[in-house]
Amino acid sequence: MSSEPHDTTDAPPLTEDIAPGTATDPPLGSADRATVTVDGTEVTVAAGSTLIDAVEAVDTDDSVPALCHYGREGIGPRSECRTCMVETDAHGVVPACSFPAEDGAVVSTDADGAATARSVNLDLVLSNHNLRCTTCGKNGRCELQDAAIEEDVEEPRYGVFDDRDAYEPLDDTSSFIQIDRNKCILCNRCVEACNDVQVEGVLRIEGSGQDTRIGFQSDAETMEASTCVSCGHCATVCPTGSLVEKGIEDATTIPLPGFTQKNSIGKAYENTGRSKGPMTPKKRAQRAKEEAATESETDDGGDATPGVPEDPDGGEWP
Repeated sequence: MSSEPHDTTDAPPLTEDIAPGTATDPPLGSADRATVTVDGTEVTVAAGSTLIDAVEAVDTDDSVPALCHYGREGIGPRSECRTCMVETDAHGVVPACSFPAEDGAVVSTDADGAATARSVNLDLVLSNHNLRCTTCGKNGRCELQDAAIEEDVEEPRYGVFDDRDAYEPLDDTSSFIQIDRNKCILCNRCVEACNDVQVEGVLRIEGSGQDTRIGFQSDAETMEASTCVSCGHCATVCPTGSLVEKGIEDATTIPLPGFTQKNSIGKAYENTGRSKGPMTPKKRAQRAKEEAATESETDDGGDATPGVPEDPDGGEWP
């Protein structure tokens, strides 16, 4: 590694060789304090604010959900779901979560164009979501569910997930966090929390189009096999029931005979019960080198490392 100094002003935080999330996103807020008029009410917001800050500061005419917006810890804005569209006098319909709050801006939440955009985009999110709320541990405390109730959604105009019968298996392998990708709205909150706040580098967005999903930077297939350190921050910021801490994954489900959270989607990956080895990629690589050296010694007639029993199932010992 070169000993020459590098300019790290705009560099994201790094832990070993992980790929960071979105820490290098450019600032999207206003440069200075700004006074914005929202549905006839003036409000002054701090420097760095976006229109969603102004909208949330007043009692608006219409509900403006912002499902991919978190607003804390430097997570977002992302403009992923586009459920927060509002109309401005100078720029037309814009996403409130990422549009800077300009001084003198006039915002309308009940304008026809903005209301239609929010309704359409919310239905698009709902159409690609497992809507079996009664079997979900986030029932009653889900931001998507709240938004659908606020918008009086009875049936998404673009159909529902059940129509396509394309459920992904529930990942129940971790002893701390359960993943149900059928409830994921790809808001990117968990990825930013993992990579930019906790700086663990476990999660990533992978794939494209309809195959886009939350995956693991280590290319693991399950949470148990990933480099997750079980900090739980991804579950804390998740707006739906896609990431839930174990022990409360069924906390608010409604019991129905023969119909549970797991069998509602057909298949689940279960915990193997094996001890988990080193967490970080660097330590995993070191362990692999040590194991390779041990195997080489054994092949040459030497004994395996004394005091370390072999795993009869071929799993990793911690």
